[in-house]
Amino acid sequence: MMKRKKTVWIVAIILVFLLLQNLFIGYRFSWGPFKGLGDIRMGKLPGNAQTYGMDAVERLPGNPLEGKKVLFLGSSVTYGAASLREGIPEYFAARLGCEITKEAVSGTTLVDNGSSSYVQRLLKNVDPAVPYSLAVCQLSTNDATKKLPLGEIGQGTDKDAFDTSTVTGAMEYIIAYARETWDCPVVFYTNARYDSTEYDAMVQRLKELQDKWGIGVLDLWTSEEFNAISDADRALYMNDSIHPTKAGYREWWCPEMETQLMEYLNSIG
Repeated sequence: MMKRKKTVWIVAIILVFLLLQNLFIGYRFSWGPFKGLGDIRMGKLPGNAQTYGMDAVERLPGNPLEGKKVLFLGSSVTYGAASLREGIPEYFAARLGCEITKEAVSGTTLVDNGSSSYVQRLLKNVDPAVPYSLAVCQLSTNDATKKLPLGEIGQGTDKDAFDTSTVTGAMEYIIAYARETWDCPVVFYTNARYDSTEYDAMVQRLKELQDKWGIGVLDLWTSEEFNAISDADRALYMNDSIHPTKAGYREWWCPEMETQLMEYLNSIG
C-alpha cells in the first residue's frame, strides 16, 4: 500500500511539473496548449498594436518572388513569439505577394540534436514536391544561448558528409538539401545585435559559408548604423534583446531584410 501511495505521489508531482512547465512556456513564449496566456501578455505591448499589423503592408509590384512559393525555416524569431505570430514570413507574404510555408518552432536549434531540430523538421515536415523558389533560414539564437559546438566548414558539397551535430555542419546540410531538392536560392538571416560572443562567431561563420556556397545573407548584425536605434524605438520594437514585436519586424527589421534580399536576388538573376 505504501509503495502504491508513493507511486501516486510521484505521478502527481510529475503531472504538476508538466502543467507548470506548459503554463510557463505558454506565458513566456506564446507556444503550446497555453499559448493564449502569452498572447494576452504580448497583446498589451505597444509594439503589437493593431496599427502595426502586416495586413497594412503595401505590396511591391513586379518583384521576382511575386506568386512564388517561399519556405521559411526557423525558431521563435521566425515563429513570431513576441509578435502574436506576425513576423518575417507574414511581412514578405504581404509585401512580395509570395506564398509562404512557415516551418518554425520556438526553442529549436540548427544543431541536429532531436526531433524538433531544423534539420529534422526540414526532412519530416516540409514537402519536397512543393516547387519552392526560395528557402529562407534563420540563424538561430538558441544554438548560441545553449553554447552548442560551432564546428568546422566541411569539404565539398555532399550533404551526407556534413556533421549536423555542429552549427556549421547543420547549416551546410540545409543549404545542400535545399539545392538538391528544389534547386533554389538559399538565404540565411541574422538577428539584430545583442550581447552574445557565441552568436557573433556564428555570424562570422555564416559569412564564410556565403563565400563557399554563394548563398544570400541578410545581415542585421553587423551594421552599426542599423543597430543604432534610440532607447524609445528599442522599447517599441523589441520585447527583449532577441524577439521583435510587430513594430520591430515591420518598421525596423523587414525593410532592411527586403533591401538586402532584393539585392541578392537581382545579383543572381
